[in-house]
Amino acid sequence: MTSSVSAPAPDKLGRDVFIVAGVVVLGAIMSILDVTVVGVAQNTFAQEFSSTPASVAWSMTGYTLALAAVIPIASWAASRFGTRNVYLASLVLFLIGSILCALATSIGTLVAFRVIQGLGGGLLMPIGMMIMTKAAGPARVGSVMAVLGIPMLLGPIAGPILGGWLIEIASWHWVFLINIPIGLIAIVYAWFVLPSDKDKVRPSIDGIGLLLLSPGLALFLFGVSSSAEESTFSVPKVYLPMIFGALLVIGFVFHALRSKNPLIDLRLFKNRTLMVSVLTMVTFMIAFFGSSLLYPQYFIGVRGETTLIAGLLLAPQGIGAMLTMPIAGKMTDKMGPGKFVLGGLVLLVIGVGAFVFLGPDTSYLYLCGALFIQGLGMGMTMMPIMSAALATLKPEQVNDGSTLVNVVQQTASSIGSAVITVVYTGLLTAGATLAIGSNVAPDMVPTDVPQGVLDLGFDDAASAFATTFIISTVLVALTLIPAFFLPRKKIAQAEGVETPVLAH
Repeated sequence: MTSSVSAPAPDKLGRDVFIVAGVVVLGAIMSILDVTVVGVAQNTFAQEFSSTPASVAWSMTGYTLALAAVIPIASWAASRFGTRNVYLASLVLFLIGSILCALATSIGTLVAFRVIQGLGGGLLMPIGMMIMTKAAGPARVGSVMAVLGIPMLLGPIAGPILGGWLIEIASWHWVFLINIPIGLIAIVYAWFVLPSDKDKVRPSIDGIGLLLLSPGLALFLFGVSSSAEESTFSVPKVYLPMIFGALLVIGFVFHALRSKNPLIDLRLFKNRTLMVSVLTMVTFMIAFFGSSLLYPQYFIGVRGETTLIAGLLLAPQGIGAMLTMPIAGKMTDKMGPGKFVLGGLVLLVIGVGAFVFLGPDTSYLYLCGALFIQGLGMGMTMMPIMSAALATLKPEQVNDGSTLVNVVQQTASSIGSAVITVVYTGLLTAGATLAIGSNVAPDMVPTDVPQGVLDLGFDDAASAFATTFIISTVLVALTLIPAFFLPRKKIAQAEGVETPVLAH
């Protein structure tokens, strides 16, 4: 192992770091895009495989559960086999899964192949984060997170556009086949660029921790995901797996705090900056990623736009984020994340709050302006929070820290999506459901429904969206509480100290 003591890193990321970043970004784009692209193809899958929407939804749920199950082993796998080897293996597994998905002949085989794809995709983000953090060093982690934020922002925006376009001009198979050229380039690129970094110490896996955490997360997220389908948390299919999953996770917490070499070292929470960053991340992910599902649903269901147009209407959000994210990343390294995160959250409250006044014919100029403001806030918020979580970690703590951040991110975003979906569907009236159906699935709506009934339904649907955005706005505002305690000065890098120190 090389010494962690070195000369201070320059503020700017060097060419070598950007070369490594290219590999990581390619992998992250594939993993994140596949979540949103497949969402667009749900109706196509139902028609192609003569299946129900509930069965087809497993093509998304299976992928998500595979992600949740495999992320916890990221730290151990990186230490045992090296980040380069694990990243290459993940790319190969993801590529094999993509090819198999394109060859699926039934909804059952598609779901099974999506699980394989998810097992590969689940390690791409945490391992990529480890690679980037080690390549740039803790002093430049804010700039690194800004680079990694590109696919996280482009995925939800480009996914619907790309998915809709591929299905329209070709077939559903290309939703998966598009990964082949990207995956092959990423594999060759990673083979030549990523350095070998296997530790001399090859740790054994924490079997008890693995048996507690991976099934616990998968069960919990299965229950959470099922709530969206059931439109409630009060049925056994939802709350039983959530309870059992939560108990397993709690069991892991007790085990990890007593174990010498746990699957993920939860003693990292003694680091005040990490703890505050994770709390801020949890509330932010629940608040923002839940509401982000509603925008395309409104544009398609209430306004009658195509998936392609709905994706384009979301573009101002991405543009806003791309303007502020590089600046926030660089300045976070110099000034700490606190000021930027608080300012970004204020912009998000304004941007999300604008949708509280949503109607069935609200001006697109108004909506796109609100989305642009949200984007500005996202660029100042999401990645500085993640960089704060990693900036004070010593080199040997980076693997556990990256894994922990990704587990939290996956869990919190799933909870947010479920909560907002349940709130929204609970507010829909029969007329609103009928009106949305006339745009989303016109062949399922009787042709003799009076236009006046549909107009009233669209009013009710818009009202349901607006009320749900009140909840989202309040949740975003609550994120200001933990964010207030984030460091507002440059974070000091601790050398040889058990708990990293904060610069005040």
